[in-house]
Amino acid sequence: MIDITLLGTSALVPLPDRALTAVALTCGGHTILFDCGEGTQAAARKAGVSLMKTDIIALTHYHGDHVFGLPGLLQTMFCLGRTEPLYITGPVGLEEELAPILKLAGWTSYEIILFRLPDGGLRLEELGKGWPSEARLTSFKTEHRVPSQGYCFTLSRAGKFLPEKAKALGVPMQQWGLLQKGQIVQTGETVIRPEQVLGEPRKGLKFVFSGDTAACQALTNAAENADLLISEATYGENAQAQLAIDHGHMNFAQAASIARQAGVKQLWLAHYSQMIEDPQAYLPNAAEIFEHAVCGQDGMRTTLTFEKD
Repeated sequence: MIDITLLGTSALVPLPDRALTAVALTCGGHTILFDCGEGTQAAARKAGVSLMKTDIIALTHYHGDHVFGLPGLLQTMFCLGRTEPLYITGPVGLEEELAPILKLAGWTSYEIILFRLPDGGLRLEELGKGWPSEARLTSFKTEHRVPSQGYCFTLSRAGKFLPEKAKALGVPMQQWGLLQKGQIVQTGETVIRPEQVLGEPRKGLKFVFSGDTAACQALTNAAENADLLISEATYGENAQAQLAIDHGHMNFAQAASIARQAGVKQLWLAHYSQMIEDPQAYLPNAAEIFEHAVCGQDGMRTTLTFEKD
């Protein structure tokens, strides 16, 4: 199960009803914060989301409207007595770009660890206990005016446990749970691997966050069959397609085309220009291409759950 809350939907300029970019994902009692624009703390409080137990802040790039909420959030974590390490990841240039921000945040009672996601992604349980063993975070390069990347969070799901196979292999019942968790067990001199007692892997869950980007194949590939894609849609008009490309962004129609090509289940549009007073007025430009497109709003949330067997 994955809980996702869209905290901010504005681009560049915060508005009274639209905070700057931020998305909170919670799984197994752990949280990832994607971007941290100005006002993220207030937006989270308004949405009823606690950021104090955030394990990872995943930045898409270092423009101010995606990172200026960091100093305040880091200070608040210190004031509330955080002691657990906080991991921050982002594209190339992470250390030098965040140096002035960390200086503004001042001394903290917890360690701030800057790191780049490895190729192929990261099993989140490697950062700390409590993450489901199947949870993985990966990044992919996007096309903006500065180095940028989007993120893909997946929660895979093993096949059904087949007790008849375990019995046939002579596995004691007390070891069944270990095999279900993906661990190897030994019975006498025989080593039993999980795949020997599990059926075919079942469909897991997948969430993709685009960050700021022009339409690109990397985003389409990353979003393939995602349960939810939150995509930037800076411009509303179809006639603004070239303007979007020139600035490393997308309009509603371009974001919808990505969602259709990728075969996602849901598309939430976000990162609206301040020129867009009412995003709903432009929704038809996306819906005529991808019918499951909706205009994201601050505080919008959903829970992604596994399909029933």
